[in-house]
Amino acid sequence: MAQIVIVDDEADIRTALRGILEDEGHEVREAASGEQGLEVLAEVDPDLCFLDIWLPGMDGLEVLDRVRGTSPHLPLIMISGHGNIETAVMAIKKGAFDFIEKPLSLEKVLVTTAKAVEFKELRQENMVLRSQIRDTRVQELTGEAPKIQLLQQQVRQVAPTEAWVLITGENGTGKEIVARSLHQLSHRGNKPLVEMNCAAIPEELIESELFGHEKGAFTSADRAQVGKFELAHGGTLFLDEIGDMSLKTQAKILRILQEQRFERVGGRKTIQVDVRVIAATNKNLPEEIRAGRFREDLYYRLKVFPLYVPPLRARVADIPLLLTDFMSGLIRTQGFKALRFPPETMTALQRYPWPGNVRELKNFLERMCIMYPGQTILPEMLPPEMLVTDHGAGNGRGPFDPDDDWPVDFKAARAQFEAKFLEDKLSSCNGSVTRLAETIGMERTYLYKKLRGLGLKTAD
Repeated sequence: MAQIVIVDDEADIRTALRGILEDEGHEVREAASGEQGLEVLAEVDPDLCFLDIWLPGMDGLEVLDRVRGTSPHLPLIMISGHGNIETAVMAIKKGAFDFIEKPLSLEKVLVTTAKAVEFKELRQENMVLRSQIRDTRVQELTGEAPKIQLLQQQVRQVAPTEAWVLITGENGTGKEIVARSLHQLSHRGNKPLVEMNCAAIPEELIESELFGHEKGAFTSADRAQVGKFELAHGGTLFLDEIGDMSLKTQAKILRILQEQRFERVGGRKTIQVDVRVIAATNKNLPEEIRAGRFREDLYYRLKVFPLYVPPLRARVADIPLLLTDFMSGLIRTQGFKALRFPPETMTALQRYPWPGNVRELKNFLERMCIMYPGQTILPEMLPPEMLVTDHGAGNGRGPFDPDDDWPVDFKAARAQFEAKFLEDKLSSCNGSVTRLAETIGMERTYLYKKLRGLGLKTAD
């Protein structure tokens, strides 16, 4: 069903045309003049408009010009009882989809309507696909912070090669975007990119997912299935959350990574593939190796070129830029109205540690768009957790956090370190200056003055 607007000053024509279209299941709105037609078109978002050329007051060609300025992709079918070749050519040049003469032909109306609706659907689908392609390129690694600039440079360096890549970083930092960028920028970019979340598939099914299976390989195998490796032949296989893969599966995948050949589950035929592997994890794999949960040989096989995606708290200066990018996407895909973030609100957002990283920031923005469409977001409109000035030691930032951006000046860096160190230690001592002095071996009076100078609250 399409939503259609008819703009014609002849009531009989509107009634006849409406009857034809409604019999086909379409929803129809009417207007008797050009001015009224513009009002109706502004109220609804139609799929198609039938527009009479000869109208009292504002004629159809003028309405056509107005509509092209506000709704450039809306198909307009011009109708006229005084049609001639020159008028039809002029209307088409101005952007009309087609031209129909009165008296209206039932067949011509139905065929033209179907073509116009299909044309709009194809155009929308094309716009969505173009948007998705743009969204998967390296430009999505948005940011101007030194760490994200380094990551962008490394992606451009390694993408054109055949090197396997291991991407590490916390949840929500955008590891999958890095993987897609690597594939898009490689010579395999026009071949398949097959993604698999190792943590989302049960242990008993993961081999079948990776390598495929033959019919009858197990109880529920009523037909043969191609695995991820086979699907990715010639392209890229992205193994997300590889740190959650069992040792048993790790052993099998190591052999396949080395030889690029395997047999399906329940099969005997050896299948040779050409696959570039990109892996990602939010776990510390060296620690997993020491704990006996990850194979060291697999780790070094995957870690040909390591990439680290920094957490959002390590690049808070990028938050305004990320919000702008996300806002553009939400306006384009969901029709939201743009939000505004004054300096005091942006300061609160940059103080918040963002444990969910970039994903949390994007979800936050969408929530604000739903709650406060088109408004200026004041600090009091933020979620309560974002208004806390002292986020404590549980925010994932310790005094030795390698992800922090330290000042270049040594004195400033030492002062920043002292502030973080004392803040974390004071929190672990429940705000007691006495306990803190004993813990770090500092004279209590001097320590109390230093804490006051830093604005840290104590319980003493």
